[in-house]
Amino acid sequence: MLTVTWQRIAVAGAVIAAALLLPGVAAAHVSVTAEDAVPGKTARLTFRVPNESDTASTVKLELVMPAATPIAFVALKAVPGWTATTERGPLPTPVDTPDGRLTEAVTKVTWTAASGGGIKPGYFEDFELSAGPLPDVGTIVFKALQTYSDGEVSRWIEEPTGGQEPADPAPVLHLNRAAPGSAPPAAAAAAAPAATGSSGTGPLPVVLSAAALAVAVAALVLTVAGARRAARDANRRPE
Repeated sequence: MLTVTWQRIAVAGAVIAAALLLPGVAAAHVSVTAEDAVPGKTARLTFRVPNESDTASTVKLELVMPAATPIAFVALKAVPGWTATTERGPLPTPVDTPDGRLTEAVTKVTWTAASGGGIKPGYFEDFELSAGPLPDVGTIVFKALQTYSDGEVSRWIEEPTGGQEPADPAPVLHLNRAAPGSAPPAAAAAAAPAATGSSGTGPLPVVLSAAALAVAVAALVLTVAGARRAARDANRRPE
């Protein structure tokens, strides 16, 4: 019976640790949020980039703007330690906007870290830009390429299908098509994780993972202690 009990303890500990750690891992990808994303208006977009590597720093972020739902005007906010460039190009199909017919737009934005800089392991960075007018759609899908100092590239380019998040999800901006100031449930859910961290660089992914691991270990220790006490009590009982 004691052997079975220890097996159950081991399984329970593994399940607890996996359940607590998986949400932190799943959330560690490039995301985009905005409080005022309304079709036809200009919005301030925040792209949050966590570093998933244990040994390398993130040194470049390439943001591919959507050609199907182009945005005419893009202005970047300076990020200390980074330089930013934009590329413009003709659209495959001209798009009619409130400001006229759009034949070209910003197609790509690239942020590059200064030598020796970047997003270190366990940290994240926010990259902001002002963009508009936003197209009259429910969502805008961006694609992001995250380059590390060791040459590895994470390609956040997969679009969600069937309500399931892909392995390498692209940043998706949810627009409020109802009324200014009332964010849709999807946008509120996307913005919630960002609200828990600081507005600048911070060790958010590592803190979440470490906290989850600490809780799992504590639960396992308490379970083991309870099993030991039960075993001692059983041995002390008179025949």
